[in-house]
Amino acid sequence: QVQLVESGGGLVLPGESLRLSCAASGSTDSIYVWEWYRQAPGKQRELVAHMPSTGLTTYADSVKGRFTISRDNAINKLYLEMNNLKPEDTATHYCFKAGSRGTFWGQGTQVTVSS
Repeated sequence: QVQLVESGGGLVLPGESLRLSCAASGSTDSIYVWEWYRQAPGKQRELVAHMPSTGLTTYADSVKGRFTISRDNAINKLYLEMNNLKPEDTATHYCFKAGSRGTFWGQGTQVTVSS
């Protein structure tokens, strides 16, 4: 069974940075896509960053130029570097993986941006 565990969330001031990590464990499979989502209270979950196994990485317009998704295949980890954070980035952030064994979600990590 594949498990995804996020870490790296926290409380930061506007303009500061955070790096989220998502560690994948369990059975290995062929990965088709890695993604980061977020969900703020009272709002729908939204796609933040999309990284296919081949092809272009894309970002939500609201984070373009500030967030960067990356992965380290050697240690099966996904990252989201978040710079110049804004109060509207406050949300629970989730990693998502689609592969040959199905789709999997992490439990989420809270990011709060507040002065």
